[in-house]
Amino acid sequence: MRKLEVLVGDWAQLGKRAAALRHEVFVEEQGVPIELELDEYDAIAVHALALEGGTPVGTGRLLPDAHIGRMAVRHSHRGQGVGGLLLGALVDAARRRGDASVVLAAQCHARGFYGLHGFRAEGPVFMDAGIEHVLMRKIL
Repeated sequence: MRKLEVLVGDWAQLGKRAAALRHEVFVEEQGVPIELELDEYDAIAVHALALEGGTPVGTGRLLPDAHIGRMAVRHSHRGQGVGGLLLGALVDAARRRGDASVVLAAQCHARGFYGLHGFRAEGPVFMDAGIEHVLMRKIL
């Protein structure tokens, strides 16, 4: 794997770069409506941004209610450990602030990835932004 750096911070620090990458992955690649992609929760979330040589290649966020979301990895960097590094940074942030567990809405195709990182599915499959998801939880 190439040399990666993961930054953890707030929207003021990481938002511009995270938003551009999320637009690329969610809006352009997956067809998520732009009005659903950015929301008011970005301002209150902990964000993680993976960089390769200063270029954003992955991002995710942790909300105050311990919900991990907006996990996005640039197509060219999938399957190379970027998602695992981001997920680990967000889980560590939740653990440091005392969260008992973390939850996420996994796109069904990514269920195996999250399972490898200790998340377990809860409940039925549901649709979000036209994409099948399942709720998953990890006890910390």
